[in-house]
Amino acid sequence: MASHPTSPHSPAPGATHAVTNQPPPLAPYDASEDAALLEGLRREGAGWAEAEVRGLGRRAGGVEAQGWGELANVHAPVLRTHDRYGNRVDEVDFHPSWHRLMDVAVGAGLAGSAWADERPGAHVARTAGGLVWGHTDAGHGCPTSMTYAAVPALRAQPDLAKVYEPLLTSRVYEPGLTVPTEKRGLLAGMGMTEKQGGSDVRTNTTVATPTAEPGVYTLRGHKWFTSAPMCDVFLVLAQAPDGLSCFLVPRVLPDGTRNTFRIQRLKDKLGNRSNASSEPEFDRTVAWRVGPEGRGVKTIIEMVNCTRLDCVMASATLMRRSLVEAGHHARYRTAFGARLFDQPLMRNVLADLALESEAATTLTLRLAGAADRAVRGDAGEAAFRRIATAVGKYWVTKRGPAFTAEALECLGGNGYVEESGMPRHYREAPLLSIWEGSGNVNALDVLRALRRDPGTAQALFDELALSRGADSRLDAAVTRLETLLTTASETGARRLVEHMALTLQASLLVRHAPPAIADAFCASRLDGDWGHSFGTLPEGAALGSILERGWGVER
Repeated sequence: MASHPTSPHSPAPGATHAVTNQPPPLAPYDASEDAALLEGLRREGAGWAEAEVRGLGRRAGGVEAQGWGELANVHAPVLRTHDRYGNRVDEVDFHPSWHRLMDVAVGAGLAGSAWADERPGAHVARTAGGLVWGHTDAGHGCPTSMTYAAVPALRAQPDLAKVYEPLLTSRVYEPGLTVPTEKRGLLAGMGMTEKQGGSDVRTNTTVATPTAEPGVYTLRGHKWFTSAPMCDVFLVLAQAPDGLSCFLVPRVLPDGTRNTFRIQRLKDKLGNRSNASSEPEFDRTVAWRVGPEGRGVKTIIEMVNCTRLDCVMASATLMRRSLVEAGHHARYRTAFGARLFDQPLMRNVLADLALESEAATTLTLRLAGAADRAVRGDAGEAAFRRIATAVGKYWVTKRGPAFTAEALECLGGNGYVEESGMPRHYREAPLLSIWEGSGNVNALDVLRALRRDPGTAQALFDELALSRGADSRLDAAVTRLETLLTTASETGARRLVEHMALTLQASLLVRHAPPAIADAFCASRLDGDWGHSFGTLPEGAALGSILERGWGVER
């Protein structure tokens, strides 16, 4: 082929692939650089943990930790049912990045250690840590959450709690199956749902048969959705002679032999890829009863309350992580002669997302504060926690999928590409409204609390009363809520709980956020008809102030 001379002004070979108008990598960044989070941490009694939370946030946004999260999702867990000789082993192999994520999470106190910390605010500090470390990966938050939640349930059986609680509250991550009491730290899972019942656990068919040894049973049955099957112990629901009961099932028995815990398969899930979710089968599986026979739901309900809080936390984390990514892209990307960040409609979208993120984070930390004070004996906070956690679980997790979709759209086609990381957040978001009770289950739980314990409604209105007179739109929303409560029904439960959530979030922002934040939230969520998609904040909303707070500086 003939060659042609190259003009001195011609692009160099390969110049068609010059990269322009693309943002630089986000990492390293500081995941704790979030005014709402840090203010909430101090306000809810855990300001003493700020240095540790900020250190964890810097590590979470670092190149190394962000790489761990990516690799743990690319290289999903693999099930090995048998060894080379045909022996049943039921092992799940994880990528090394999963173990690194877990090691940091447990060491930072994101598993059960808050229960061993007597400082007021310990549970708030743990939640704040989850809000920043969750920027790395959502999947490994499942075993840390269940371990945290298992401790109060296990206390229903003091003799077992005496043995296992010090290990569940340890800050040592020690993977591998061995005798639990020979390890320096344990992880706990739960096995509640079955294929025929799902959330309706009273239809469970797994049978618990008493043995000659008091408190010891054998289980036979199948569980439909048991996550993190490589945990050391599990709290399991099964039908004992006197009804549905709770049991502790170790993977390895005290004599060192494997308990029967046959992992039939791992779930092929939409998201949450780094975390293994399984279907275990029990066959003469040894278990220790936790709490009285026939009181399994009552025993394990405290575990559910804790994991519901963590679903709110994880949704708020996904929102903030997606918002950071969207804002980063918009600051560096130009279109039609201007940065995206400077274009009016994009500013409205980003400001609206920032509002939603702040409301979710503020509510999360208020719920954590209520949990912390409730476990220390505050009856009023216990009543507030009872209803507000279910309200928050319903609403914040419902907002997550729409939020992540809008944040993804801010990146355009780049956001739809897997390597941007946004599809991972988008797939993760719906899970949090399903786990620990779907939207309907949580809405009905709110109704149940209102009917069985009127003190929960009073606790909610006592909270709302703290902002009375500060904003007329909020006062009107509280009045509407009082009216809705008089006609509460199953059909209208979602509408009621949504209004509860928005009114509670508005109350918190009116009391604690800068005026521009509170005003924009009340105007767009409580007053008028400004549309239902993100980016429909009314004319006059202080977009610059909202954006400055959302990212630390107005850029």
